Amino acid sequence: MSQIRKPLKAEAADSRDAGAGQPRGRGGDSGASVYRTQVSDRWRSYLAHHRHSARDSLQRLLATPLQSLMTWLVIAVALALPAAMKTALDNVQVLGDSWQGVPQLSVFLNPRARPAAIDAFRDQLQKHPQVKGVEYISPEQALKEFEARSGMGNALSSLDSNPLPPTLLVVPRDDLDAAALAALGDKLKAEPVVDDVVFDRAWVERLHQLLALGERLVLALGGLLGLGVILVIGNTIRLSIENRRDEIVVIKLVGGTDAFVRRPFLYTGIWYGLGGGLIALVLQLLLLWLLSGPVAALADSYQSHFGLAGLGLLGSLNLLLLAALVGWLGAWLAVGKHLGEIQPR
Repeated sequence: MSQIRKPLKAEAADSRDAGAGQPRGRGGDSGASVYRTQVSDRWRSYLAHHRHSARDSLQRLLATPLQSLMTWLVIAVALALPAAMKTALDNVQVLGDSWQGVPQLSVFLNPRARPAAIDAFRDQLQKHPQVKGVEYISPEQALKEFEARSGMGNALSSLDSNPLPPTLLVVPRDDLDAAALAALGDKLKAEPVVDDVVFDRAWVERLHQLLALGERLVLALGGLLGLGVILVIGNTIRLSIENRRDEIVVIKLVGGTDAFVRRPFLYTGIWYGLGGGLIALVLQLLLLWLLSGPVAALADSYQSHFGLAGLGLLGSLNLLLLAALVGWLGAWLAVGKHLGEIQPR
C-alpha cells in the first residue's frame, strides 16, 4: 500500500510547494486559501508517477523471481515459435531466390532464322523491362555441352546434321511472380523466330504457393499464441489486483483516480512482455546455433555458401516491441475488467 501511496503524496507535495497559484478571496483577508496548481507542476507529478510505477512494478517482479521466471518462460515459448517459423520462412525465401535453376526460360529459336533476325530479337529481349539477362547458345555450343554431359560423343558424331536449334537463355527479374513468368513465356512463344519456350512453370508456382502458405501459417499461429500470451498476462494481472485489493480501496478513498491505480499494473504487463521477448530472442539464437553447423555442412555438399540468418537488429526490435504491446494489452484488459469491481464501501 505504501508503494502506491508514495506518488500520491508526491503529487500533493508538488501542489503545495508550487506556489504558482494565487489564493482566491480578498488580498488582506486571513484564513483558509485555495491554490491552483500550474500545468507544469501537474506534468512533473505525472512523469514522476510514471517513473515510480515503472520502477516499483519491476521491483515487485524481481522480488518473486521464480514466479516471474515461470511467466516469462511461458511468454517466451509462445513468442519464439512464430518467430522461429518466420525466420525459417525467410531463409527458405533466400534459398529459393539464390537457386541456380530458377526461374530460367529456354527460348528455342527456329533453325531457319537468319542471324540478323536472331541478333535483333536478342537485343529486343535485353531491353525488355522484365528481363534481367540474355545468353545466346549456338547449335554447335549446345551440341558440345550435350556431348560432355551425356557421354554419347561417338553416337552423336555419326549424325549427318546437328539436330539442336539455336537457343536463348532468358533470366527474368527476381521480383516476377509465377503469373508474370507465365505471361512472359507466352509472349515470347508468340514471336515469329521462336519455336518453343520451356521453363519449369510448375516448380515456380509451387514455390510461391508454399511461401504464401507459410506466411499465412505464421500469421495464424502468431495470432493464436499472441492471444494465449494476452490471456496468461491478463490472469497474472488479475491475481495481482486481488492481492492488492486493500491498497486500491485506500487509494480510491483518498481520491485516487482509476488511471492512477491502473498505471502500475500496465507497467507490470509491459515488463512481463519485454522479459518474455528477451528470453524468446535467446531461444532463437540458441536454435540458430544448434542448426547452423548441420545446415552449413549440407550447403557445402552442394557447393553452396548458404547460411542461416536470424531476425537481425530490426526484427529483434520489432519482436520486443510486439511483446511489450501484447503485455500492455493483456494488462489493460485485465485491469479494465476487474478494477471497476473494486469500490470503497
